[in-house]
Amino acid sequence: MSPQQQRVRFDSATEGFDPPFALVDLDAFDHNATELVRRAGGTPIRVASKSVRCRALLERVLAVPGYAGLMTYSLAEAMWLFAEGTCDDLLVGYPTTDRATLQKLAVDEAARGAITIMVDSVDHLDLVDDALGPGHPDIRVCLELDASWRPLNGSRRLHVGPLRSPVHTAAQATELTRRIIDRPGFTLVGIMAYEGQIAGIGDAPPGNPLRGMAVRWMQGKSAAELAERRAAVVAAVRALAPLEFVNGGGTGSLELTSAEKSVTEVAAGSGLLGPTLFDGYRSFQPRPAALFALPVVRRPGPNVATLFTGGYPASGPIGEDRLPSPYLPAGLKLTKLEAAGEVQTPVTGKAADRLRIGDRVWMRHAKAGELAERFREFHLIRGYQVERSAPTYRGEGQAFG
Repeated sequence: MSPQQQRVRFDSATEGFDPPFALVDLDAFDHNATELVRRAGGTPIRVASKSVRCRALLERVLAVPGYAGLMTYSLAEAMWLFAEGTCDDLLVGYPTTDRATLQKLAVDEAARGAITIMVDSVDHLDLVDDALGPGHPDIRVCLELDASWRPLNGSRRLHVGPLRSPVHTAAQATELTRRIIDRPGFTLVGIMAYEGQIAGIGDAPPGNPLRGMAVRWMQGKSAAELAERRAAVVAAVRALAPLEFVNGGGTGSLELTSAEKSVTEVAAGSGLLGPTLFDGYRSFQPRPAALFALPVVRRPGPNVATLFTGGYPASGPIGEDRLPSPYLPAGLKLTKLEAAGEVQTPVTGKAADRLRIGDRVWMRHAKAGELAERFREFHLIRGYQVERSAPTYRGEGQAFG
């Protein structure tokens, strides 16, 4: 389908709605879900909820064969999703210091059986003990392994990847495992490692082939080192405690991570919605599934149209790649001076001359889940019709930081 046909489809399906609003193209979403399963090669995919933040979409993808469980970003979020019946296998992907919700978890036997929290130090165990008091029921925990690449013989002087867990070696993982299994009130059930330097960095950045070559070299070296180290860590921990799962990867590394024999499941989420940060990969190209519409409110001059609102930058290092991008009609771009503004966003290009006051410009966000923090609902379209309008987390009155 041509860009113009896509634009007609989106406009027709949502003609009864006044922009700004957001939609999810279910045809593209389902295609992306199928592609992720294919890329995982039979390894189950745990869905990263932070990249979706809409229960209807989480439930939709969990019903697809090949998906199993959620990786949430907050303990309170995990408790809410469990209570709502969205999922009964929830891994909290980041350590929690939420004492009030830990107390709720401790007194809910069903939730304790469904939810696993993340730890990477004895300090996390101490915090849970302090929040719950002595003799608390067993809390399921997952040990997070640092998946970064340290090319200088493991020295911290050169660290390539996210700054997450302090546990980097098999020896460190063994020591923490011993501390966990010797500690009443905790059950070690899993290991998780997120290789952000592979999964989250595109290896074919548009217009920068030299950077692409450097990224591919780094990722090849890092992947080889991590596969060997992760296998050693898993073997060492399994010698001390039975593990239910070993989680790794992300949308950008499914093929590599799922090929590791020590990994039992992979994580993915952004690839379902196809934000612009995932345009720069050689091995896959998700279809843009999440879009937002902004209305034209001014025509300042030739080749220029000004849109209402639109200043939705993504988190991460400051740069143009974190800004939303004009998508349809094709040929528009942001201006250098204003970019995406708080209450107005000018766009330029010959296509602007064909826009009238009240027309829509369709935009793509740089990251997947953060769009849900801007809108109370997603209009879910199939073909030329809105199948339903589903609340986002924000639309359900939920905010987890």
